[in-house]
Amino acid sequence: QVQLVESGGGLVQAGGSLRLSCAASGSSVSLNTMGWFRQAPGKQRELVAIITSGRTNYADSVKGRFTISRDSAKDTVYLQMNSLKVEDTAVYYCYVSNTPYWGQGTQVTVSS
Repeated sequence: QVQLVESGGGLVQAGGSLRLSCAASGSSVSLNTMGWFRQAPGKQRELVAIITSGRTNYADSVKGRFTISRDSAKDTVYLQMNSLKVEDTAVYYCYVSNTPYWGQGTQVTVSS
């Protein structure tokens, strides 16, 4: 069983930056795909970014602004979010593939 603990969400003005972290424990996830999804009010959960074996994939809406990275030794995945927009406001969920596993979610609110 894998537990995911997220941190780093909060309130920021448009144009600002935030860094999300997600630490996995209970079992190594170094071989799994890790990533981030988000869900805005009234919308479906959507992919933000994933990383596997050093390869990354981003939603078109965040390309050039967000960067996903991971520290395999720490089983931790990060999401650096720059040039944040009001439309980035959502609950962000950490994701680990195969089962899959989900974090509890962290709120990101971008004000205009």
